[in-house]
Amino acid sequence: MTETVLLVGGGGREHAIARAVADNCALYACASNRNPGIRRLADGFETIDETDAEAVADYATAVGADLAVIGPESALAAGVADALDEAGVYAFGPRAEEARLETDKAFQREFMDENAIPGCPDYAVFDDIEAACDYIDAYDGDLAVKPVGLTGGKGVKVIGDQVTAEEAKAYLRDSDYDRVVLEERLVGEEFTVQAFVANGEIRTTPAVQDHKRAYEGDEGPNTGGMGSYTDTGLSLPFMAEGDYDAAVDVLEAVVDALPDYKGVLYGQFMLTDAGPKVVEFNARFGDPEAMNTLPVLETPFLDVLTAARDDDALPELAFSGEATVCKYAVPDGYPTDPDAGAEVAVDEESVGDALLYYASVDEREDGLYTTTSRSFAVVGRGDSIAAAEAEAEDALAAAGDRVRIRHDIGTADLVERRIEHMAELRE
Repeated sequence: MTETVLLVGGGGREHAIARAVADNCALYACASNRNPGIRRLADGFETIDETDAEAVADYATAVGADLAVIGPESALAAGVADALDEAGVYAFGPRAEEARLETDKAFQREFMDENAIPGCPDYAVFDDIEAACDYIDAYDGDLAVKPVGLTGGKGVKVIGDQVTAEEAKAYLRDSDYDRVVLEERLVGEEFTVQAFVANGEIRTTPAVQDHKRAYEGDEGPNTGGMGSYTDTGLSLPFMAEGDYDAAVDVLEAVVDALPDYKGVLYGQFMLTDAGPKVVEFNARFGDPEAMNTLPVLETPFLDVLTAARDDDALPELAFSGEATVCKYAVPDGYPTDPDAGAEVAVDEESVGDALLYYASVDEREDGLYTTTSRSFAVVGRGDSIAAAEAEAEDALAAAGDRVRIRHDIGTADLVERRIEHMAELRE
């Protein structure tokens, strides 16, 4: 019997999910944008706002979906998983209450505190901006300033890194945030671990290092993510023995405290001199991290989905043992003043052995054009990070004008700087 799967979302992350399941099921998709990569893989595509829970559930019922995968956090926050479950379509994604682990940063920290989840930094929650500013003045050290709700990875300001204390206070006073979280600045190297969760079980994927800053050398404003890399195993070159397992222990503690959680649980960690600390949790695949991990997953992703739905044990995961490097192409000026309308010059043939994932592009009769968001990503694979990086760079040779790429992601120099940084912190 062929499974019918509904995919919710139209970005690069969802293109990766579509490619991971399309060969093994009847695939339908819905999103507010028509991703050409997903549209070509799907048996049907409907333009629907991802946050319109009722419309998504109606479409799932209309196409006879057996299960659904939800990509974006906005859909989870809007209760799309709830609506699908209630319509009799198993949603591989947490219900809105459990998705608060991502969508409400105050809830996230309080949850960690109440359930003794390891790796929680010092924090304080404020619904009075002036009180938050007073806390900044009084705190002995640097702080990360975080709006409570979703900001697409662009709302956090870190004192001592991105802004001064005075700039942080000005940022808060100029904002319209109702609540903010202030927490100790964590110093180290960031990494993420994504896990498949269902039926009280957890299966983890290789660690990924994402690069949020817009410009090479980790300069500029934060973005949704400019690219990322994995190594040939589960860990990363700057991680010591036991660091990956410590991160997994955190995720397992979360699942123990939320036994009904289902979907992807994404832990973003700062590897400090005292081990991994939690930067945040996400309740879905990362973007770009999904594009690193799903292409090297040899266990059929559909097998994970059906086991979750059928209340079976999740399959043990097997990976190819390849390193990956993902690099995004974004419009010039992104993220502050993006220049849309450049023709996308790459295609599936021009990237060679690399993988091409479309994100936000405008499909016209005469071709694909950039919008104001991240445009497309390429993923190189190889028997080392260096080999994967070279493949990604080769694929980007035809990227054309009016797009910007962080060419330093996955390079030997960048990776070595990460290793040296952690060595210095651990001295």
